[in-house]
Amino acid sequence: MTHTDLRATVRGLVLLPGDDAFEQAAKPWNLSVHQPAAAVVEAEDAADVAAVVRYAARNGLTVTAQPSGHGASGDTDGVILLRTGRLGGVTVRREERVARVGAGVQWGEVLAETGPLGLTGLAGSSPVVSVTGYTLGGGLSWFGRRYGFAADSVRSFDVVSADGEPATVTASSDPDLFWALRGGGGDFALVTAIEFGLHPAPALYGGRMMWPGHRTHEVFEAFREITEAAPDELSVWFNRFQFPQAPPMVAVDAAFLGEEGDGRALLARLDKIGDVLADKRGTLPVAALGAITDEPTDPAPGRSRAELLTGLDDTAAKALLDTPLEPVLAVQVRHVGGALAAARPDAGPSGPMTEPYLLYLLGLALNPDLSAAVGERQERFAADLGALVSGRKPYTMLGRGERAAAAFAEPDLERLREIKRARDPHGVLRANFPVLG
Repeated sequence: MTHTDLRATVRGLVLLPGDDAFEQAAKPWNLSVHQPAAAVVEAEDAADVAAVVRYAARNGLTVTAQPSGHGASGDTDGVILLRTGRLGGVTVRREERVARVGAGVQWGEVLAETGPLGLTGLAGSSPVVSVTGYTLGGGLSWFGRRYGFAADSVRSFDVVSADGEPATVTASSDPDLFWALRGGGGDFALVTAIEFGLHPAPALYGGRMMWPGHRTHEVFEAFREITEAAPDELSVWFNRFQFPQAPPMVAVDAAFLGEEGDGRALLARLDKIGDVLADKRGTLPVAALGAITDEPTDPAPGRSRAELLTGLDDTAAKALLDTPLEPVLAVQVRHVGGALAAARPDAGPSGPMTEPYLLYLLGLALNPDLSAAVGERQERFAADLGALVSGRKPYTMLGRGERAAAAFAEPDLERLREIKRARDPHGVLRANFPVLG
């Protein structure tokens, strides 16, 4: 591959190893992930995407698409890293409750358009995650208990196939590919735009409550009680925090699709716990959904691990609350279930996800020693939970060293692999976590 070859192929910026900006351009969102690449291409439009795929197919190369680099695994040695962040544009058809977005659009942009209309997409906790990457991985939303996976709301995909041909994929035009793209990852075609259904959000109540660490057991017990009876419109997350040079803290995050009075009543158990450090609950515009957890919006080095839990009995309480956190920064338990657990004949490969809780562990990975220590403590948490860990993981939350096989039921995994072999027999496309890996 030469500068001339690839640069003559596309309108967008092409960077090769040795170019001044190459190392920065190749970095993923998680800065602890080393992401080698043969080239980085910043596509200007869908035509650039098709041109890069055709170039790769002719030259026996592989392409990985990343709008922003969230979810990167580092499995990119010798690969053309295709940045699709410039493929923007948000169009909302209010009467149809449908949005169409380019592959580079982030969730914050969508919610800013839909919120004033009393509508929402099925966004997660961060406003800077791309709609496309998130949805291809299934998409676990604050509103998933009510409306299911984000991928379940997709109406169509604009794609480029492994041989470089553009197409629009729907349930009727190409049932197999449509099914695979709704939660099976980016192994089957490169997506340039998505059209998806929106959902009513005339009112939204939520926010974070925080207490000092000595209230951890009380807060966890309240979390268990609330989630045992929570309606599908309410999502509640429990958090233990241990930040550097700071005392331990515990928090509850909540999002309720409804009026403030009803939301406060559902969370009234939390008001009985003293020593509140902060209570940021209130009526929220949909566009402020990301403010609930207020996650960092800049890249950083981290190491995470997710596990699905079959329950939260006293064994779980002991494992989650009594194990020292350090060097892990955060232990989060999300209440899932609801529509995410429902069996639907038209659903993609992500569901049904029958486990009622999701555990997410996060620590910094500033250097190899710290990363290893974080990984060891995360392993300790999982081991202490024992049989409560189901062994299945959401595709969108897979971490380094994990495989796509952990995210799917065996029949769905085999179907995904058959589709991959049929649609991309020469391996031109590679997801962050390939289904054949």
